[in-house]
Formats: sequence, C-alpha cells, structure tokens
Amino acid sequence: MKQWRSYRGQFIIALVLSSTASAGLFAYGALRNHSLEFSYLLWNLVLAWLPLLFAVRLLSVLRRKLWSSWEALGASVLWLVFLPNSFYMISDFIHLREVQRVDVLYDAVMFTSFIYTGVTLGFSSLYLIHLQLRRRLSGRAAAGWVAMTLFICSAAIYIGRDLRWNSWDILTNPGGLLFDISDRLQHLASYPQMLVTITTFFVLLATIYSLLWRAARLLSQPRR
Repeated sequence: MKQWRSYRGQFIIALVLSSTASAGLFAYGALRNHSLEFSYLLWNLVLAWLPLLFAVRLLSVLRRKLWSSWEALGASVLWLVFLPNSFYMISDFIHLREVQRVDVLYDAVMFTSFIYTGVTLGFSSLYLIHLQLRRRLSGRAAAGWVAMTLFICSAAIYIGRDLRWNSWDILTNPGGLLFDISDRLQHLASYPQMLVTITTFFVLLATIYSLLWRAARLLSQPRR
C-alpha cells in the first residue's frame, strides 16, 4: 500500500510537470508570435484536470460510504459531466489548419503536449473509476459501464465541437441543449456526420483505453 501511494504521488507529479511544460510551450509561443490566439488551450487543460479531482474525491467518499450515498453520487455525476472535456481536447487539432506561420511544427508540438496531457488526465480518472467498478461488479459488467461512459464522451465531443455546447450549459441552458440533442436523435438520417464523428471518437477512445488498461494490469502483476 505504501509503495502504491508512492507511485501515485509520482504520477501526480508527472502530470503536474506535463501541464507545466504545456503551459511553458504556450507562453514561449505567445511571446515569440505576440499572440494569445491559443489561450483556450490553457482553459481546456484546467477543465481536463477536473475529472481526476472528482474521481479522487469519489474514491475518498467510497472508503467510508456506499456508492448510493448522495455524496458519492454527486461526485460521480460531476466526474461524468466533466470527463468529456479531457477527450474533447483531441478535437483541438482542427485549429492547426488556421495556422499560416512557417513555424506550424512548433504549434503542432504544443497542441500535442496539451492534448496528450489532457487525455492522460481523462484516462487516469476513468481507470480509477474502473477499478472501483470491478470491486463491486463482474469484469464484463464493469467493462460495459466503461464502454457506455466512453460512448457518452464521444457524443459529448460532437455536441461540444459541432453544436458548440459545453458542460456549463447543462445548468445554464438545459432546454436548448435538450432541444438540439432531441432534434438530431429524431432526424438521424439528416445528420450523417454526427454518426461518423461519434463512432470515430468512440473507436479511438475505446481502443486507447483498452490498451492502457491491459498494460496497467500487466505491469501490476508480480514478477516471477
């Protein structure tokens, strides 16, 4: 247990350093180009940290209360609401097509740094929740919940990127959000790109997480 806590602390430090490195790349690029056009990456990275914080909070609650408690359910809802923000950052690559400078490679590296960190934060929080699910459910049932979570995240990426809604709109404008979602569900044939986007992101996220899950399980096994 003590060794596991040490590894956990080292991993958190690595995530902080990765976030700091991303912010440093942004700061240097902003100074060199006299532009803050990519400042949204900083905000997106802040949002990407929230799922991990909520997951850690949930684990703390589950040590003394049931998952059915209001405190645990609240942390679970907050985790699920903000989890898509971590994976949404992948779609930020689309902004590179707007870059007209000769140093587009630097911008590509900067974007990759932010996106890699954000996605790692998201998968880390999902891994923690997955472990808790496996303690209470069968392996297949836990995997089913994870798959459903990743599908929700994929749908949320489409809602955020194409419909321009965000997590806060669940509270500030739930009516408008539900209207847009219901309209597309009722007229699926009219929005073929929606199905393509959601399916593409689901396959990507599920494939990456499956590999990470198996790698983590393999590394956690005692050496013979």
